Amino acid sequence: MPLKLSPAWRAAPTGAGLLLAGLLQAWSLAWPLGLLWPAGEPVAGLQILSLALLIPLLQTAATARAAFFCGWIFSTAWLAGTFWWLFVSMHTYGGLPAPLAVLGVLALAAALALCYALAAALYWSWRAARLRWRLPVFMALWTLAELARGTVFTGFPWGAGGYAQVDALAPLAPWVGVYGMGAVSAALALLAAEALAALTGLSRPAGTLQRGSGPVRAASLVGGVAGVIGLVLLMWPGAAQHWARWVPSWTRSTGVMSVALLQGNIPQDEKFQPGSGVPLALSWYGQQARAALAREGISLVVAPETAIPLLPQQLGPDWWQPLLQAVEQGQAALMLGLPLGSFEQGYTNSALSWTPDAHAPLRYDKQHLVPFGEFIPTGFRWFTELMNIPLGDFNRGAAVQPTLDWAGQRIAPNICYEDLFGEELARGLADPARAPTVLLNLSNIGWFGDTVAIAQHRQISRLRALELQRPMLRATNTGATMAIDHLGRVTHELPRLTRGVLEAEVEGRVGLTPYARWAGHFGLWPLALLCVFTLLVAWRRSSLSRP
Repeated sequence: MPLKLSPAWRAAPTGAGLLLAGLLQAWSLAWPLGLLWPAGEPVAGLQILSLALLIPLLQTAATARAAFFCGWIFSTAWLAGTFWWLFVSMHTYGGLPAPLAVLGVLALAAALALCYALAAALYWSWRAARLRWRLPVFMALWTLAELARGTVFTGFPWGAGGYAQVDALAPLAPWVGVYGMGAVSAALALLAAEALAALTGLSRPAGTLQRGSGPVRAASLVGGVAGVIGLVLLMWPGAAQHWARWVPSWTRSTGVMSVALLQGNIPQDEKFQPGSGVPLALSWYGQQARAALAREGISLVVAPETAIPLLPQQLGPDWWQPLLQAVEQGQAALMLGLPLGSFEQGYTNSALSWTPDAHAPLRYDKQHLVPFGEFIPTGFRWFTELMNIPLGDFNRGAAVQPTLDWAGQRIAPNICYEDLFGEELARGLADPARAPTVLLNLSNIGWFGDTVAIAQHRQISRLRALELQRPMLRATNTGATMAIDHLGRVTHELPRLTRGVLEAEVEGRVGLTPYARWAGHFGLWPLALLCVFTLLVAWRRSSLSRP
């Protein structure tokens, strides 16, 4: 008598495969191991392979609901595997019980994964369309899902698929940005999935190849084989660095500036403690800033986000006077990350900059705030009150703020995860006459411990440099403190989780990439409208082609 499996047992291998494919997508952004691939580096081919494993399951799903859950399981595993380190901030440093912290990470991942689940269900509805329309349809739907995750409710685009392509598809970054790169990788994934299906004889959804002509089938096979060859090339170590050499240059030099970037490595569980982390931060950053300001050849000294964990009015003249005197007597500017404001006026996560010839500091206020970290969404205060983290509702800065004009450069700071939003950084380049020549990120990833978050943020900053072809400096508490040139290449870097000063030279750039032009004026709307237009054309043409 043959063994009959229940539907749940039959579904188990599919569920396990979806979970594995989702984790592969997460690992492709920054390889977590030291085996087979350098730890912390992106694996472009793995990102494409993970999507190629998902696509056949979507195409052979029995119903739109089944496709929805396939996309949801895959994306939940992908996103939870990407930002699992939020558990560290909530549990290790926030004191939230471990089960609640795990639930919080999974709930966030599952909510964001709904964007991709909807895309998967809509893609299933095109299962009866001719083969030639599945490629643009999948590209458009997957890209719209990425755009939705990156913009709805202020957006949380950490871990977008395009970041795995920072090297492999680098020549596309100045044209289409990270979301356009993700669209191309989605196309390569579908081609690879088609080739695997054709070569292995996997079942196809009704009304696709069976209704296609011989030339259509041949085109499917050729395109699929091309996708597999591309996948193999992108999995080959060293290939990504080769393609990066083909990045076109849209900008020109504005000269070189020497900088000193401070990395205090203040333990996060002590950072805001009056008896430990606060005096350590004041002492170390004060001493190192004064020493760097006096160093010959240095033009800019930078301390990271909340390097000074107190309000300016809480610091006495004994701390401020020696520091400001060092600025006045030297030849370098100073930028410090610190909170500003008062109980009556509200608080901001800010950076102050002083130059020897200025009478007042230049102020930058963070404008894209972190949900639950810097503002509390309506109805969730109970959740944040469970954690022992100094959270609150910060005030937002203006969308475009003045640059620090110094040493022949226009320096534009951004704080923490603001550099995830390339379209927002591009706004500052809309006026070429005032466009920054150097980008500068001040971060504190110490909230997430010694995790892959540091490497992931490293790739994010590299891609921003590529999109806008501006050098990106990073001053952080625990890493990655580094200098990136306008082609996304790391030129100087401090070891993570160490205390030190990174001296580097950075070459400013002027000029606009195509991405900077369209994103600076219109945001992400051109890409979103192109995706919608593609879907409308595909729907219309596929409807007309049906008998």
